[in-house]
Amino acid sequence: MKNIAVLTSGGDAPGMNAAIRAVVRTSINKGLNVYGIQKGYNGLIRGDMIEMDMSSVADIIQRGGTILRTARSEEFKTEEGRQKAYNMAKIFNIDGIVVIGGDGSFMGAKKLTELGIACVGVPGTIDNDLAYTDYTIGFDTAVNNVLDAINKIRDTSTSHERVSIIEVMGRNSGDIALYTGLAGGAECIIVPEVKYCLEDICKKLIMGRNSGKLHSIIILAEGAGDAKELEEQIRAKVDMDVRASILGYIQRGGNTSAFDRVLASRLGAKAVELLVEGKGGRVVGMRDNKIVDMDIHEALSMEKKFDYELYELANILSNRDRI
Repeated sequence: MKNIAVLTSGGDAPGMNAAIRAVVRTSINKGLNVYGIQKGYNGLIRGDMIEMDMSSVADIIQRGGTILRTARSEEFKTEEGRQKAYNMAKIFNIDGIVVIGGDGSFMGAKKLTELGIACVGVPGTIDNDLAYTDYTIGFDTAVNNVLDAINKIRDTSTSHERVSIIEVMGRNSGDIALYTGLAGGAECIIVPEVKYCLEDICKKLIMGRNSGKLHSIIILAEGAGDAKELEEQIRAKVDMDVRASILGYIQRGGNTSAFDRVLASRLGAKAVELLVEGKGGRVVGMRDNKIVDMDIHEALSMEKKFDYELYELANILSNRDRI
């Protein structure tokens, strides 16, 4: 292993830059040449690469987004596109690639490994939807971004005695909603993994108002419904001021949290170590606060389990009265 490359793919996540930094500096420390592939798999297909050194990753550990930029590649999903990517890697004498992204990015890494380019996946997605790891890079920062928004919305919600519905990201995973709902003291948390009853939500809002509560917060995961539609449904059933807020991409931005910086640094370094050992077709992650690696096929086949105990705890702590 003499030359390795690093790319970011799919949706950006805070901490990707910290992971890039770890990959570059660990590689150089081990005597390797390291290239940055720009714009994900599209950049690999087109040979959009730059050789990186220590200064290439200076002053980026705190920054959100990705200095290598990212894109979704329809061409790479085809056999012809993947063959182009493989050929370009050979032109640049790339022996291994660190792929930072989510499940779609990992599927690409799996395909490249099968073609003969050793790849190691680093989980970079705010959704926290990869089953093999306790946390993905970017999740903690996104949760803190949402919490900051909840705190601000609560101020105005209290002033107007309002019900605020806050829609958060996560695709089909309810982890962002669950963690922010618990940490933010939300009255209701709606996630794709748990079927909800509109009547129960309305009853909870009314009982809260009747007990003197000036505001209520509902956290809605994007995969569980639409905030505007839920606003109209609640308005039709209760005589209360209800407003929906869709946070959108604000969740992805801003400075990376300390947790994500440390996690990204540990995972990026581990990915390089695996490539140096000649191990491809692997992914790295965290389990029980320990850095682990496993076969990428196995990781992609695992089913993500929702934390129902944490969800129940959030329900218990949000109840002022039994319903």
